[in-house]
Amino acid sequence: MARVLVDSPLPQLDQLFDYRVPERLRDVARAGVRVKVPLRTGGRIAQGWIVELVDTSEYGGRLSDLEDVVGGVPLLTPEVWRLARAAADRAAGNASDILRLAIPSRYVRVERSWLAAGAGEGAGDGEPGPLPEVAPVEGFEPGRVESGIERGERMSLAANPRLLRLDSGTWVGSWAVTLAQVARTALAADRSSLLVVPDHRDQEQLEAALADVVDARRVLRTDARQSGGDRYRAFLDATGEAARVIIGNRSTVYAPAARLGLIAIWDDGDPLYAEPLAPGVHARDAALIRQEQSGAALLFLGHTRSVEVTRLVELGWVHEIDPVRHVRPRIVLTEQQASPEPGSARIPSSAWRQAQQAVTEGPVLVQVARPGHTPLLVCDRCREPAKCAACGGRIEVPASGGAPRCDLCGTGTAGWKCPVCESTKLRAATIGATRTAEELGRAFPRARVILADGERQVLRVGPEPALVVATRGAEPVADGGYRAVLLLDGERMLLRESLRVAEDCLRWWSNTAALAAPGASVFLVGVAGALGTALATWRQPEWAAEELAGRRAVRFPPAVRMASVTAAPDRLARATELARDAAPGVDLLGPMPLDDGLERAVVRFDYGAGHAVAAALKAETIRTATERRRPVAGRGPGRPPVLRVRFDDPDLP
Repeated sequence: MARVLVDSPLPQLDQLFDYRVPERLRDVARAGVRVKVPLRTGGRIAQGWIVELVDTSEYGGRLSDLEDVVGGVPLLTPEVWRLARAAADRAAGNASDILRLAIPSRYVRVERSWLAAGAGEGAGDGEPGPLPEVAPVEGFEPGRVESGIERGERMSLAANPRLLRLDSGTWVGSWAVTLAQVARTALAADRSSLLVVPDHRDQEQLEAALADVVDARRVLRTDARQSGGDRYRAFLDATGEAARVIIGNRSTVYAPAARLGLIAIWDDGDPLYAEPLAPGVHARDAALIRQEQSGAALLFLGHTRSVEVTRLVELGWVHEIDPVRHVRPRIVLTEQQASPEPGSARIPSSAWRQAQQAVTEGPVLVQVARPGHTPLLVCDRCREPAKCAACGGRIEVPASGGAPRCDLCGTGTAGWKCPVCESTKLRAATIGATRTAEELGRAFPRARVILADGERQVLRVGPEPALVVATRGAEPVADGGYRAVLLLDGERMLLRESLRVAEDCLRWWSNTAALAAPGASVFLVGVAGALGTALATWRQPEWAAEELAGRRAVRFPPAVRMASVTAAPDRLARATELARDAAPGVDLLGPMPLDDGLERAVVRFDYGAGHAVAAALKAETIRTATERRRPVAGRGPGRPPVLRVRFDDPDLP
């Protein structure tokens, strides 16, 4: 008999079903392969995964036969199945949803060539080179990180905020060299590594750093930028017996890996690690689960420390490893002031003079909050962000230009009045990257101006003089580092309505400051107080600890966990009552009305109650999904009932 997980989003099918293996499939039906199975409801054929093969079944009725085996490679390894099951249970979701993220689509031609070439054992490229020797990780006490990897510790490291020149001549962040070195340490012990980064910009630096210390045939890349066939080939190689270094974005944490020895996450506070698809498990949480299941080492590396990791450090669950040779950037806090130079109203005079001098020597970086021309508007009198009277959306100037309008419904500003002070005048709260580049181009007529944002992606710039205007997160790496860095629009960045806004800003600014050349000045404009001081003194962990204490006082994440529940009022009341009864200390925020007659409430609970609350809400989700629809007179079956549950929702509170 085969125990099969059906690939379906229906919560009632999130369990193992027993099927008889017919004689014709006995030789190819193995644990981990994809199969086709019949479903008794509707008589349709569904796909699924064989989780295990057993001799007997607890089901007393007649078992259906497997319909077919799809492919001859066991893609679902036991460790990935355990991870998917545990992560789904923690989030009250379906394991099949996680497997859909973890296992890429099958390409028959790629699979056949892979099998014909010897199941990926260096096919076509010769055997991988010898295992590298272990070298101390740059910037830390010799042997401390290496021994932590050997013992399977959970570690938090502060990245060295500087750029390094590789033997190949490429400049990368010191953090990339650190990750390459720890991966080499694991590989020397014949253990695999999973190196997880937020996006392709970071991955490009990491690939360059790995090329200096690891045989390229031992490095596997898995990310959405690859073609489907290339990604499937890399996944097939990862299922082999050879130790590998596997790099990619958030889904890489689910990749199969022989003898896993290390999971490393760079900059875990980046919002790109939050999975938008159900059940929405954060890559950091999946990594923590996998580390506990596998016993591999877990490393969190960043210029700043997320509040979530700070909590784990305070609990003693993650060990902090102090650097020994880090040089901090030179941060200058300024007050917003006018300057006599034309076009420099947003830039204080001290920063302006430094930029004028530095741009004659090399590249200068100017970070702005948003792309476009003049995107965001506020009340001219009280500075309240302008909201649409019709739908509550933000009033902005379109990137293509034209009159201001709502970014949601397109309503113009005729008759607009501030709800706070009743002023009818608007002003620009920030100037976008495009207009900033235009103004600086006029103010520095002899300097080359480079614009880098989401539409105009620039990964690297040379050491030649240039003004680089970039939105946050889009800053290119400059050979040798920037001769000056101007962090503009700090006040605008802090206007975003989010619990994490200050944490995100500190992370953005720290990552950008690390791109400066040694001794170069980094000017933070318009931000002072504890946040500015934390950046200037490079004491981000202390700020994160204070932020955690503040959230703990008001019971906000990550001091506690939260789950959003959306349903009709009567169904919502039942679901939240079951959650409150599941464990002591569970409380409720809301409900608040939404569209279509639905309401949303937030269930708040301690970490120890997470399993019970998730089980209660999952059971109610199954009950709702299997409930018979009430017929509507003259229109047949009514609408299916709605009950949506999202644990650790990044949009809360």
